[in-house]
Amino acid sequence: ILKMKLPFYKYQGTGNDFVIVNGIELNLNSIEYSVVKYICDRRFGIGADGLMIISKSKDFDFEMIYYNSDGGLSTMCGNGGRCISHLAHNLGIAGENVKFLAADGPHFAVVDGSLVALGMRDVSDLKNVGANDYVTNTGSPHYVRISDDQSLSDIVMVGKSVRYSRDYADEGINVNLISWNGNILKVATYERGVEDETLSCGTGVTASALVASVHFGVQSPIKVSTKGGDLVVSFNKNDKGFSDVILSGPAELVFKGEIEI
Repeated sequence: ILKMKLPFYKYQGTGNDFVIVNGIELNLNSIEYSVVKYICDRRFGIGADGLMIISKSKDFDFEMIYYNSDGGLSTMCGNGGRCISHLAHNLGIAGENVKFLAADGPHFAVVDGSLVALGMRDVSDLKNVGANDYVTNTGSPHYVRISDDQSLSDIVMVGKSVRYSRDYADEGINVNLISWNGNILKVATYERGVEDETLSCGTGVTASALVASVHFGVQSPIKVSTKGGDLVVSFNKNDKGFSDVILSGPAELVFKGEIEI
C-alpha cells in the first residue's frame, strides 16, 4: 500500500483539541473515516477530539469540514470553528475578518491575536423538557441540565444515560451540566462522537449560556468556565429566541508536523 505523508496543524481552544489539514494546498476535501479515527487516537495517532479540513469554497474564504474522533462526519463545532479561523488567518487564506461555510451554514469570525470571536447561528428552538432540563440546537444538538458545582463531576454518567436513552440513542445528543453562582457559569460537557467528557465544547457552552439566560435571567455577555478554560457568550434575546450569538475565547497552535497515513 502506498503511504502518503499528511502535513497537519494541532490546535486547541480551551482544551478542546483538533488536527487541522490545509485541504486547499493539498487539494483534499475528504479523509476516510478509518484514517480520521487513527489520526485522532491518543495512543496510536496524534490525538484529538476531532479533525478538520480547510476546504476550497467559491463564495467564502473556505469551507470547514469536520469529523468527530470516531471518524464520522459531524455537525458544527464552536471551538473548532474558532481554531480553524485562526489557522486560516495565519496561513493567509483569510484576513482578520473570516467568512466560512460549515455544516450548519455560513459563519463569520474575527481574529484578534490569540483571541477569536465566532458568530454562531440564530437559535429559536430552546425547549424545556423537564423542571431543570432543556434541549436546543446551536449548530449541534444539546441537552442542558441545571445542576450544582459538586454534581458537574457526574457528567460522564449523566451524559451516557441521556445520550443512550430511547429519545436520543439513534441520532445522539451532546449533554451539558451547568451551575450558576451569580457571576460565572460552570459547564461540563459529554460529547457524542467522542463518547466521553471533553474539556470544553463551543456549541455546548453556547447552548448552556442561552439556557442560563432563560432559566436564571442572566444578561449577555455571559462568562463561562470549562475545565479547559474560559469563554464568553454574547447574544441578543428577542421574542423569536436569540440572534447575534457570538462565542469568544482563545485559539492556540500547539504544534505542526506530518503523519504517514
